Amino acid sequence: MKRIGILTSGGDCQGLNASIRGVAKSLYEEFGNDVEIYGIKDGYKGLIFGEYKLMKPEDFSGILTLGGTILGTSRQPFKLMRVIDENSVDKVQNMKDNYKKMKLDCLVILGGNGTQKTANLLREEGLNVVSLPKTIDNDVWGTDMTFGFHSSVEIATNVLDCIHTTATSHGRIFCVEIMGHKVGWLPLYAGIAGGADVILLPEIPYDIDKIAKTLDNRIANGKKFSILAVAEGALSKEEAAMKKKDFKKARAEMKYPSIVYRLADELASRVDNEIRVCVPGHFQRGGSPCAYDRVLSTRFGAAAARLIREKNYGNMVGLVNGKIVPVPLSEVAGKLKTVPVDCEEILAAREIGISFGD
Repeated sequence: MKRIGILTSGGDCQGLNASIRGVAKSLYEEFGNDVEIYGIKDGYKGLIFGEYKLMKPEDFSGILTLGGTILGTSRQPFKLMRVIDENSVDKVQNMKDNYKKMKLDCLVILGGNGTQKTANLLREEGLNVVSLPKTIDNDVWGTDMTFGFHSSVEIATNVLDCIHTTATSHGRIFCVEIMGHKVGWLPLYAGIAGGADVILLPEIPYDIDKIAKTLDNRIANGKKFSILAVAEGALSKEEAAMKKKDFKKARAEMKYPSIVYRLADELASRVDNEIRVCVPGHFQRGGSPCAYDRVLSTRFGAAAARLIREKNYGNMVGLVNGKIVPVPLSEVAGKLKTVPVDCEEILAAREIGISFGD
């Protein structure tokens, strides 16, 4: 009898349920009645505190198009995993004990960067682990694409499409905050697809005066409206030159709720036009996965089951040059896949006149 555990950790996104379904259906096809799948509730929290249940095949039916995660999720910071908390809970030991209590042959973990680091920690502790890369940010190292990214791009693009009509009608400048705290793949893709005039990314520090000049030039050329796709992690050139400690302090003391509001305020004194802010926020994480993510999630899930069948543990399933491949967790953990400033997407955007504020 094969016993497999599954958990989803970190922020939710589209495609989690589709991936869970892909893993489960493939395992049932391979092992039939000789496999038991345990759903671990609320991510690593459930593994720490022993909250899990034996799943049935019908639990995985009808969830291909369902957003969120049927298992629930939570954020458990990697840097605190080895810290004994105030209740004397040894999180790592608890996870190992509950893995053994369930008599698991393998633990399948779905998550982003922090999740992959903890998955690698469990691998180092001797557990059989296979992981899948999820995040709307597409910033997991070792895979060309994460599930959830394209679904989020479609939502963010739709926001920009909708903003275009009202911006055009009123002749306004709109600053739209797109998720992307450390990495700018999402605002880059959505900005291009949504026809943004300015795209601001964490990887390319901006000059506020150059942004203002771009907007002034558009006005001078008879274009009364402009759209800015602003990553939530966008930063100015002055901030980029700060030491990490000083930067964190400056952001903590910032009087604005987020960088997009500061940007709008700074532009208001430089550009002779009405400026509005739009923050779609968690809309970008919700709803049904798009067709691309349903296919990718299914491929990832089936590949995870294949690795289990082959006992090829300690890997993350990745998409590399169009092919699904195992990527060692030891290579994935602790690495971010940032946007190269000379990538084809940025070059193409510049060639059609999109400004990156630099």
